[in-house]
Amino acid sequence: MPLFNWLRREINRMNLSLMRLRGFLRKEFLQIKRDPSSILLGILMPVVLLLLFGYGISLDPKNVPIAVVIEKESSQTRDLAARFDLSSYFSPIYFTSMQEAIKSANNIDGIIRVPSNFDKDHAIQLIANGIDANRARLIEGYVQGLVANWLSIEAARRGEQPPFLHVQPRVWFNENINSSHFLVPGLLALIMTIIGTLLTALVIAREWERGTMENILATPLRTHEILLGKLLPYFAIGIAGMLLSTLLGLSVFGVPLRGSVTLLLLFSSIFLCASLGLGLFISAITRVQFIAAMASILAGFLPALFLSGLLFDLGSTPIPIQWVSYLVPAKYFVTIAQTIFLAGNVWPVILPAAAILSGMASLLLFATLRKIPRRLK
Repeated sequence: MPLFNWLRREINRMNLSLMRLRGFLRKEFLQIKRDPSSILLGILMPVVLLLLFGYGISLDPKNVPIAVVIEKESSQTRDLAARFDLSSYFSPIYFTSMQEAIKSANNIDGIIRVPSNFDKDHAIQLIANGIDANRARLIEGYVQGLVANWLSIEAARRGEQPPFLHVQPRVWFNENINSSHFLVPGLLALIMTIIGTLLTALVIAREWERGTMENILATPLRTHEILLGKLLPYFAIGIAGMLLSTLLGLSVFGVPLRGSVTLLLLFSSIFLCASLGLGLFISAITRVQFIAAMASILAGFLPALFLSGLLFDLGSTPIPIQWVSYLVPAKYFVTIAQTIFLAGNVWPVILPAAAILSGMASLLLFATLRKIPRRLK
């Protein structure tokens, strides 16, 4: 009998909690409906970001303006020049002397000098614009690959062995070396950070500024019910934005999805909880919308953009920056998303990142729960 009474009390308590939560959720959804900017931001922003990063930002130089100086014309130099003409990586401009090419240095990214003794030793000189070091290295690699390919074909035509070592590269996971296939999966982290952190950073602060927080605290709502009521509507918007982004990535940019869709949805939900927790934590401790917005940009958006590995390899950054990046949840989700999309379910990569991400999400949500006020102060 005592056990039965205890179960009945617990069921009644749960029913009351669900009733309170349902009413609070209805209030939150009505508020979003009255101000649909959150929905528009969650739906339109992924489309804009994907189109901007997918089409507008490319890490693969194409049609690079480059000067080709041919000091002595021959059948071999003409054949080599034709290789540059046919390559999609270069937009060559031909000169007969270095002086003429140097005069056009402001309009080109490099100079390829084919000396007069090219037919004998097949040596060329490359002068690259080093202002953008990464672009210069890529141009150098493209030129080396093109010339090495030409030398191999020329040697085969003569019935000779290819000069030096013939390298036949094989690229795994991103065979076409397409930067959009690298960027689009990482963009999921940026999109959900904006939805999860920037939007939710305002929700509790807005209640304080409008004076409605006093009304909420006067209700029987518990702190965990307030947390769920503020979290679930934006969780739904974030998942909708993630699914839309994934669909656009697959259909518009042809990004492969070699892993499990279920795993992608699961880890996206965990990361979204971490982002929502960060945004609500900022909102709970600031109480001013302007300060909350600035703090969410500094703590959420900028680290997700620059310290997640989305745009560049963090291994090339200074050691202190790498240490700071370990505190950024987006770093681990970018690793998970790029692995699931491009490589598949590679558990030795996914599991450590997922474990850390789950711990961060739990910690942020617990900290937010502790910071939600229980009474007016």
